[in-house]
Amino acid sequence: MRTVQGWFRDTTGGLPRAFWYLWTGTLINRLGSFVLIFLAIYLTRERGFSASQAGLVIGMWGVGGAVGTTIGGTLTDRWGRRPTLLTAHLGAAAMMVALGLARPLWAVALGALLLGTFAEAARPAFGAMMVDVVPEKDRLRAFSLNYWAINLGFACAAVLAGVAAQSGYLLLFLVDAATTLVTALIIFARVKETRSLGPVVKGATAPAGALRTILTDRVFLGFVALNLFGALVFLQHISMLPIAMGDSGLSPATYGSVIALNGVLIVVGQLFVPRLIKGRSRSHVLALASVVMGIGFGLTAFADAVWFYGLTVLIWTLGEMLNSPSNATLIAELSPAALRGRYQGVFSLSWQLAGAAAPILGGLVREHAGNSALWLGCAVIGGTMAVAHLLSGPARERRATQLRITAPPVPSVAVVGTPAQEVAAEPARAAS
Repeated sequence: MRTVQGWFRDTTGGLPRAFWYLWTGTLINRLGSFVLIFLAIYLTRERGFSASQAGLVIGMWGVGGAVGTTIGGTLTDRWGRRPTLLTAHLGAAAMMVALGLARPLWAVALGALLLGTFAEAARPAFGAMMVDVVPEKDRLRAFSLNYWAINLGFACAAVLAGVAAQSGYLLLFLVDAATTLVTALIIFARVKETRSLGPVVKGATAPAGALRTILTDRVFLGFVALNLFGALVFLQHISMLPIAMGDSGLSPATYGSVIALNGVLIVVGQLFVPRLIKGRSRSHVLALASVVMGIGFGLTAFADAVWFYGLTVLIWTLGEMLNSPSNATLIAELSPAALRGRYQGVFSLSWQLAGAAAPILGGLVREHAGNSALWLGCAVIGGTMAVAHLLSGPARERRATQLRITAPPVPSVAVVGTPAQEVAAEPARAAS
């Protein structure tokens, strides 16, 4: 019992109270994240769109996300984390309902575009706020805990969405909007602004100077490019996997149960990952993660039954579990403090570009080259990424070390109504 208590204390203890409010908002938001899970099925089965049309709509979501992360990153640094988060969440809730009520293809595509814009505008602000409030030594634990919450919510949402869809797909959109609103209320009521107002290098936060800094940061852009290719593979589980399972004669509820394995495995095992990878080379961990994810998605080419699809999900989930915390901590360390929101925005942009391209490319490859070519191509990309991580890892670590030396201290006030000294040392149990 002491061992379990010690592990729990080491895993969750000592994190700021502001982190736990953000964590709670993440969990609630993900518990209602029904729409994106079942959007491909909704578009093809309920609305009668083709796989290419469904891919186009999901791609518009990604295009909107690319715009949203770009705007959100700029607003995060110039306007502030808190107002950016609030505006993005309120807009996303409204667009969620609008998308559920849209009927013509053009209206559905426009709704997806606007929803992606608002929903993803929150990502840079959230990421920057997490980095702001959590000391560097605790970020691996914090990002792992947050990722655990994301997947606990995802696992529950995948199962609940399959049940809710039987009562009508509009219910999925309404519940998703409601949980987004609740998250906005938590942030408004309990989390203060965390943006540092300390001195910065002259011109660093000006639009032209910020853009120049990012575009000349080859180490950072190389990492973003690798993440883009990884996201192109990973996001096939949202766009093409449900269609492939449908072609195998499996129902939407079955897809929900199979994809829920992803969240269940992460919920069970993710909290042990920080200890497993602590002190190990991040480039080696990321390379291994790429190989494992590639194998998992590649095996989908041979899947034809529920158990086989479930096995592929479990394999690529192991790769995802290794990739996520290393990715999150590394991008935090590669982001200069004065440009933290913009750097988070550009990194998120890689996900949005993949969100736009993955369903379209996946649909085209599947229709013209076949299902097997799509999934085996994912395996090839995974192997190539592993080699690239090994080659680029040392330069990333040198850059992270340089930025760590010049980083400002973590802000001491981040929670509404909480004294600065209390926030700085708030134990994890205070979240309850």
